Amino acid sequence: MPAITKQVHRLADGRELIYYDDADTTLAPERGPDLREPTPRPATATMRQDPLTGEWISIAAARQNRVFLPPAELDPLAPATPTNLSEVPSNYDVAVFENKSPSFGPLLEDDNAPEGLDDLSAIGLGRTRTSVGRCEVVCFSPSSTGSFGSLTPSRARTVIEAWADRTAALSALPGVRQVFPFENRGEAIGVTLHHPHGQIYSYPYITPRTTALIRSLDAYGPTLFADILERERASERVILSGKHWTAFVPFAARWPIEIHVLPHRHVADFTETSADERDELATLYLRVLRGVDALYDSPTPYIAAWHQAPVGVRRDEIRLMLQITSPRRAADKLKFLAGSESAMGAWIGDIPPEQAAERLRDAVARADRDDPAGELPAGITGLTPRKADR
Repeated sequence: MPAITKQVHRLADGRELIYYDDADTTLAPERGPDLREPTPRPATATMRQDPLTGEWISIAAARQNRVFLPPAELDPLAPATPTNLSEVPSNYDVAVFENKSPSFGPLLEDDNAPEGLDDLSAIGLGRTRTSVGRCEVVCFSPSSTGSFGSLTPSRARTVIEAWADRTAALSALPGVRQVFPFENRGEAIGVTLHHPHGQIYSYPYITPRTTALIRSLDAYGPTLFADILERERASERVILSGKHWTAFVPFAARWPIEIHVLPHRHVADFTETSADERDELATLYLRVLRGVDALYDSPTPYIAAWHQAPVGVRRDEIRLMLQITSPRRAADKLKFLAGSESAMGAWIGDIPPEQAAERLRDAVARADRDDPAGELPAGITGLTPRKADR
């Protein structure tokens, strides 16, 4: 039976590069070396604490130097050519590598690294900590255009396997408290590369959004996710439901387009999902995203955020959840976060969630008819490591 395979390599400057080959790949297993001259990696950023909120802000000046919307022939995520020595030396199906200009890392340990959750939660003036952690880029395809929604089911399944594999590896790194895979799509969101790709951030703290969730768990109880899912599955806000996953517009949606996807059983992160759950997700997720694009005549900008339980904290209560949000409120209009939302965090929704769900159900049905996702190749067995020359 075919398997998704994995090879680990090193780029010229020492950064890790991992190839994930589709179960039905047409690529030869050999991969070439990075032919670029090694360059120094940027210094690890420093976090500063905002004493008004207790939140930590990473001041990552090296990000100012990242590439901004280059032409296709200079795409840094495309397979390397003699005229474009890119980040990925060989052709690939899916490739993951350490970000060249990270917000966290490359240091994982440091004298001024956070000393634990109690250290991070203390409030003081002028507090700093080293932004230890890791940021990775996940290239969904060698093509210079597209997004997750344009992948084949086999390729989507490979990306999901890569997310699970990287979540396990990154969660085991010293100092990492939470692992966050995500995709930014569209210039309206602020993307700097058109290449279909996502990122994975490995934070040295529990993020503010998850901290707020923990407060809700403390107030409601450990069955919060199960009860939300039961209520939403009985509502008119369901968009798509399978054996293992349900996609719905949440009861209190903030954004004009907002979709949550929850697994039917409790899993803390991708590492705990089964092969059957990953198989179903590969096609269900594609159908949801193609439905989002079927709403209008042009691609819709969005953020697809995979919320996972922190490392070692509340994992029996916090469930893996996808949240897709878009500021697009009409074909030619965007929702901008102005005074109330940006300054006070007091949101005002523009579209009733039930109406949004009805439009999305219709859009998914059109996409199923006009741009069907297709089916997975049969018999994928999971991930198999393959020896690589470093």
